[in-house]
Amino acid sequence: MADDLVLRSDVIGVRVLTLNRPHRLNAMTPDLLEDLANAVADAEADPDVRVIVLTGAGKGFCSGADVDLLAQGPESLDGFSSGFDAGRLFAVTQTMATPVVVAVNGAAVGAGFVLSLIADVRFASRSAVFWSAFSRLGLTAEYAAAWLLPRIIAPGSAREILLSGRAVMAEEAQTLGLVSGVSDDGLDLAMQWAQDVAAHCSPASLAAMKSQFVHAGSHTLEEHLHESLAWMGRSFRWPDLSIALQAREDQKPPVFPAGIPPASG
Repeated sequence: MADDLVLRSDVIGVRVLTLNRPHRLNAMTPDLLEDLANAVADAEADPDVRVIVLTGAGKGFCSGADVDLLAQGPESLDGFSSGFDAGRLFAVTQTMATPVVVAVNGAAVGAGFVLSLIADVRFASRSAVFWSAFSRLGLTAEYAAAWLLPRIIAPGSAREILLSGRAVMAEEAQTLGLVSGVSDDGLDLAMQWAQDVAAHCSPASLAAMKSQFVHAGSHTLEEHLHESLAWMGRSFRWPDLSIALQAREDQKPPVFPAGIPPASG
């Protein structure tokens, strides 16, 4: 519906979530964040959804907190922190099983910049600009930006970008590794990637790898090697390998089951 803050559509295993306040460059409100968190949770719970794509309607991805709310003072802004369970959006995407892809069209500013960081993979239109701007507004690195950004690009570059609050254009973002590709239509790139993964990759493999990414940051190499060997032993007993090999022999796309099989499976 036209008044939905987040639009939902499905394309062959891909759930597309679109921020829908184009008249405000998809500026954030607590209600929009809550709706987006609910939409992400719904997609994660749907066994037919293999990849989630997040983008923005109109000319911008997300211009950050709505300036009308910014101008109303701290009481109005509390809804963005204490009034909203930020973990349901800005942390859960790191640990959930379903890969998340962001397609940035136009501006990703402030908290909108951080929103682009929650994804596993990012693509951008040539018009995209990534701009934290926090230091230029007397604000701090919001929604765990100081944790997220150094895990995507080099820590020194992350510090420079956050401390300076400067804008990063699409081409520089690709050079830094912030985005995986840039084209005239970033959403088209994101959909190509998402549909390829949805059609050819095992949901069990994707979920396991996302878990491995999370734990790798707090493990030593020896600990992580031990964990990876345990995952290997489990995956050898999943049906997915046999399905993939048979599909290759039949020259057809594999039809993988949803989710991770039980440990004893």
